[in-house]
Amino acid sequence: MLQLKYIIGANLSNITLILLSAGSSSRFKTTVKKQWIYTQESPLWLHVAVQFEQSATFDNIIIVSTPDEIKEMKKFANYTYVQGGNSRQTSLANALKHVNTEYVLVSDIARCCVPSDMIQRILAAQDKASCIVPTLPITDTLYLNDTPIDRDKTRIIQTPQLSRTHLLNKALQTETLFSDDSSAIASLGEKIHFVEGSTKAHKLTTLEDLQKITCLKEPSNRTLTGFGIDTHPFETDKPMFLCGVPIDVDYGFKAHSDGDVAIHSLIDALLGAAGMGDIGELYPDNDDTYAGVDSKVLLSDTVKRINAFGFSIGNIDMTIMAETPKLSPYKQKMRESLCSLLNIRGNFINIKASTSEELGFIGRKEGVTVHTIANLTYTNWKTL
Repeated sequence: MLQLKYIIGANLSNITLILLSAGSSSRFKTTVKKQWIYTQESPLWLHVAVQFEQSATFDNIIIVSTPDEIKEMKKFANYTYVQGGNSRQTSLANALKHVNTEYVLVSDIARCCVPSDMIQRILAAQDKASCIVPTLPITDTLYLNDTPIDRDKTRIIQTPQLSRTHLLNKALQTETLFSDDSSAIASLGEKIHFVEGSTKAHKLTTLEDLQKITCLKEPSNRTLTGFGIDTHPFETDKPMFLCGVPIDVDYGFKAHSDGDVAIHSLIDALLGAAGMGDIGELYPDNDDTYAGVDSKVLLSDTVKRINAFGFSIGNIDMTIMAETPKLSPYKQKMRESLCSLLNIRGNFINIKASTSEELGFIGRKEGVTVHTIANLTYTNWKTL
């Protein structure tokens, strides 16, 4: 009977979970956004969402993030995704528009190791006040300016926090910025109830915080492989570039951009390994922004993007199929160019030049095709 009562109560939870993940990670100071560091084969934001799912039943789970990140997040799990704003408060207000439950539990992705018993303490106290807040005692001496404070009257506030949805909505209808939900609810004169928090629920803000967070496991050592292929016909009286290197001929490639077919193939291989679409999705050829653009700029942006999403480049193997021009004199310069753009050593970049034995459009000297394989790994945050 008790088990049945628990199941029924859980199914009628009437609680929506909001996880905030729209921050820029500016204080994390690495190429990887903290919400995209991997624990085994799960990015941090997914790891946190699954932790909450395993601890309680929610009517809905809302992930708040940026448009670029939401596009990738949707490939991992079927949650409700909402675009964030320029502040935590705006992001939360955006998410609340999608909440239809009586209660809302709000936490930050950076609070990545919230114990199940802490979540249960918060939910069990839902009828005690308008906002339920986990706290920790302060053990150090405190001063306010030059005056000592009675530390027994202070506490450290944590998340997640459980609020009555209509009151939190009402509290946020102001230009005043609140640092957390309890501050907003308290501004209405509503009661706040404190429960025991946990030192395990340490917030990930800087790289040093990783040493204090125990639930995260090292990323998987899986190698992720992508394949890219691109073809461009020749065009007279246009400069030619391959791997960002100018080629001394009087013709180039017909293309919306500068036509660097080698870099285009490489971008597709990198995006393929990361599972992030293709070059046409990121840099469409019907967008005037990219008319005549230097392909090195596109590759640099791609590298920055895949690094931010938690990947490191392993090695590159490229084959350039061309009857003309002859590329042997340029191969070392091409490797050096890609070393700089990819930020990896030259021994991890292999460039091969081949012909089609005078067959097809390549054999007729009408254009060039490039095939590229790229390998990625999950960035190991333990070595950052």
